[in-house]
Amino acid sequence: MYEQLLPPTAVPTAPPSTPGTAVGPSPLAATPPTVALGTHPTSVADIVAIAHGAPAALDEDVIAAIDRTHRLLPTVLRSGSPVYGLNTGVGDQYTTIQDGRDAAEVQLQLLRSHASGVGDPHDEAAVRAIMACTVRSLAQGHSGVSVRLVQTLVDMLNRGVVPYAPSQGSVGYLTATAHIGLAVFGEGQAWYGGELLPGAEALRRARIDPQAPGLREGHALISGTFEIGGIGALAVGKVQNLIDVADVAGAMSVEALRGNTRGYDPRLQALRPHPGQVHTARRLRALLADSEIVAAFRNHRLQDPLSLRCIPQVHGAVRDCLDYVTRVVECEINSVTDNPVFVTVPGPDGPELEALPGGNGHGAPVATALDCLAIAIAELSTMSQARSDRLTNSHLSELPPFLVAGSGSSSGFMIPPYVAAALAAENRAHAAPATVHTVSTCAGQEDHVSMGTNAAIKARRAAWNAGHILAVELLCAAQALDFHAPLRPGVGTGAAHAAIRRLVPTRVADDPIGPDLETVRQLVQAGVLAHLVDVRIDEN
Repeated sequence: MYEQLLPPTAVPTAPPSTPGTAVGPSPLAATPPTVALGTHPTSVADIVAIAHGAPAALDEDVIAAIDRTHRLLPTVLRSGSPVYGLNTGVGDQYTTIQDGRDAAEVQLQLLRSHASGVGDPHDEAAVRAIMACTVRSLAQGHSGVSVRLVQTLVDMLNRGVVPYAPSQGSVGYLTATAHIGLAVFGEGQAWYGGELLPGAEALRRARIDPQAPGLREGHALISGTFEIGGIGALAVGKVQNLIDVADVAGAMSVEALRGNTRGYDPRLQALRPHPGQVHTARRLRALLADSEIVAAFRNHRLQDPLSLRCIPQVHGAVRDCLDYVTRVVECEINSVTDNPVFVTVPGPDGPELEALPGGNGHGAPVATALDCLAIAIAELSTMSQARSDRLTNSHLSELPPFLVAGSGSSSGFMIPPYVAAALAAENRAHAAPATVHTVSTCAGQEDHVSMGTNAAIKARRAAWNAGHILAVELLCAAQALDFHAPLRPGVGTGAAHAAIRRLVPTRVADDPIGPDLETVRQLVQAGVLAHLVDVRIDEN
């Protein structure tokens, strides 16, 4: 649909179709490159790319580190001292010593008992993101697992085996990852070729040899914050894709509503130099450069309403929050959140491992950041919704009622702002923090849990809603700009208007409007609209 807007060498990959998914690999790359995991820092963009189909690979350097720790793991047991999850039970049963039991059976029983998730399954992108975060953590060689286990996860990613993992029931770890772990070892269920199969059959069809778990290999798959990190990365990636588009939508509304750019003056911004605010104002000036509409109505109002005048302040605050959350999430996906972790120390007969029990599996750092992200998304959403409502309100817009000229028998754009209002209200609900709802679990042993999975899921859902909300504003603003012809919009807003009009004509009758909203949403989600606008600004 939107391929016609790009040159043949820059056709975007198809966007994901599952509601709630974030934008995938670079929309301008026909074949996503392989993402190496292990040596260099892994970015949010890397996790998002793998989530949406990019192949993964283990760096050669980390294979030796994984194998070295795995081979030394038995040295931890020589003293006979208890090591959490290795020769003891887990949770409140950490005092129970488990000597002489078959390691594979112990690890499988652990996964079976923890695989107690409920509700609809995580979509494919979420499961792949969780698996990518798991690989990234285990590849650092501090969990004691085998190279074979990590490579199996990579093979599943590259050959399209997607474990079935329910999306509800996690307080921040353990649950969805246990379902994934079962599929890794040929139990549970997994999708392959569009079919939900027993785990062993999915592996067989993908030509992946099943394996029995070794020492703590089940435990290592469930102990980390992989679910929070993976889904959180998808939420962050989505907002990264939306924030520039929000500027475009806002700038188009400024023009359509006869706003002015005095509030974006760099001298004004220098007096309150929050980085996001300054950046947003600079970007708005670039988007509206050479606008005949802005020039014609420069003195139309002394002061614009806040939804126009304060775009730098609100979008800028979202940008600053997004920068913070991105740093936190990227720190998390590059961390080892296992418990215990193992480090190499000198021993009487050579190197040995020392077990370091601790609390790196607590999701608080990233969970609180994702709660902040949900608040920022709500801010972005409510401001866009306010502009959409103003665009269609003839008492405020000085434009035809509901943006359709002629008789009052046409509803025009009456209802799309209702959609934005409903989704913005939902996002305000998502902005309520998940992390404050901690409870005591595991017989009081785990008496403060992060609720990070809930934080990640709601942030991701809010980001998905925000894409629809911005599509409403873009469609309304494009229609409103048509009434200003022959005055031309700005450099960036003109590029956005032209892109929308190539796919969606000016509305003159009450034809079904849902398809037009979806067309614009896909234009946004695929990254095409932002790309075309950026190219035009750069050229200017």
